[in-house]
This record gives sequence, structure tokens and C-alpha cells, in this order.
Amino acid sequence: MSSGVLYIVATPIGNLADMGARAVEVLQSVDLIACEDTCKSRVLLRHWNIDTRVTSLHRFSESKKSQSILDRLLRGEDVAIISDAGTPAISDPGHRIVRMAHEAGCRVAPIPGPSSLAAALSVSGMDCSSFVFLGFLPRKRTELRTLFEQINAETRTSVFFDSPRRILQSLGVAAEILGPRRLTLMRELTKIHEEILVGTAATLFDTLGNRETILGEIIVVIEGGEPRARIDVETAVRELIREGQVGKRLADEAHKRFGIKKRDAYQTYLDLQGK
Repeated sequence: MSSGVLYIVATPIGNLADMGARAVEVLQSVDLIACEDTCKSRVLLRHWNIDTRVTSLHRFSESKKSQSILDRLLRGEDVAIISDAGTPAISDPGHRIVRMAHEAGCRVAPIPGPSSLAAALSVSGMDCSSFVFLGFLPRKRTELRTLFEQINAETRTSVFFDSPRRILQSLGVAAEILGPRRLTLMRELTKIHEEILVGTAATLFDTLGNRETILGEIIVVIEGGEPRARIDVETAVRELIREGQVGKRLADEAHKRFGIKKRDAYQTYLDLQGK
């Protein structure tokens, strides 16, 4: 007996009318639909008259449920995976069972459609020929600073997800590090209250900070920086010494300005002081 097919089905990120005809057909025909949140998914399924049996597959149950889904596939059943919105297995559950299905020799088929990542990039006004996807940002301020320092040295466009509760902290840290770098912030894409804001981290911080509440999933796209001229570690450290920089602060500045590893800059600084 041949194994079933695992379908990875993209669903609307907001507007239910964005559902593709092939996605509807697949969800009506499979034996089981694995949903990130069955309650949210039933709204979509009812809208499209899909009465296929559903089961939950979220980040807390993924490790346990993946094996049972694989067992169904090996018995010849077809299974579809959907997330709350957009394309599964991208910052959402799904990658574990996809890998297991591949390893077991089952066919895995994508049913493409809505993607918040692609939608955000397409309206950002940035050069998206090459970009870095960062997923959801870390919660700790120290980790945020480290990440935005990396973004500051990045020449490609960067894109990340954030929550309404943490976006002001993220923009505040970004303003300290990115300066005049251009950002496009999108909120509630494809929904009634869709909003697209363009500015620097500082101006976006001021705009959102003046509001009583901030709602909806947020996506931020950051333009890439200008390519830096290559400079060797000693030349960079000597330049910073001439500016009056010393010690670990010098190493931090070397990393921020020239992309040099802090450890290498600090050791070079010590070596030059020894000379």
C-alpha cells in the first residue's frame, strides 16, 4: 500500500477571500486537517464549507502529534497542515512532521498561497532581491541590542515579526542603533484596519507611542546598509585610538562601525598598547 500525501496548505492572513481554489479543493478531499488552533481554523473552514475532520498541531503538541500524523500517512491517508494564518512551517508548527514525512518516503506537497512575509516585502518599497528573515524578535533588551547591531552591519533587507506588546521596546532599541535607516512597519495586513507606516525607528516609535493601544500582528522591514569598505583590524583600531576610544568601548565601536569581532579588536588594542 502506498503512503498518503502530506499537504502544506497556505491560508489567508486576514481576508478570507484570499483563499485559493486549489487550497479549498485539497482541504475538502483530505482525510485529516492538522490545525495550529482548531477554533480559529473552523471559522475559515465553515466559510468555505469544508467539513473535514480536524486535529490540533501547535508548538506544545507538535512533538507528540507528529508521530500519529505520520502513522496516518503510512496507512495511506492524506493529511493537510494549516496554520492560523499564512504558510505553515514558517515561524509556525509543521517543520517536524514535514521532515519525518520526507525521511519516511512520503510525498510532501506544497499548496502555495498567502504569506505575510511575502506580502510585507512586496509593499515595503525596499530592495527585496536578497533579504534576511529573523522571525520573532527576542524579548530581552540585551539580546535585542545584539540583534540590531547585527542588522546595522547587514547590507541585505531585514524583516521580522513582532507583537503589539513589545514593538515599542524593539523600536526604541532600534532607534539607538540604526539611526536614520529606513523602516516600513505593517500592521493588520489584508484586514479592515490594515496600516503601513514608513519612517525611521525613532519616528515610528513616536507615532505608535502616542496611541492608547496597539493591536494586530506587526511586521517590520528594514532597508539594508551600504556595503562597508574592507578594513583590516589594526588599521581600524589605530583609527579609533586616534579618536580617543579605549578598551572595551573601542571594541564595541569597532564591531558596530566596521563589523570587526569585538574580541579581535580588543586583543589588537591590547597588543598596540603593549607596543
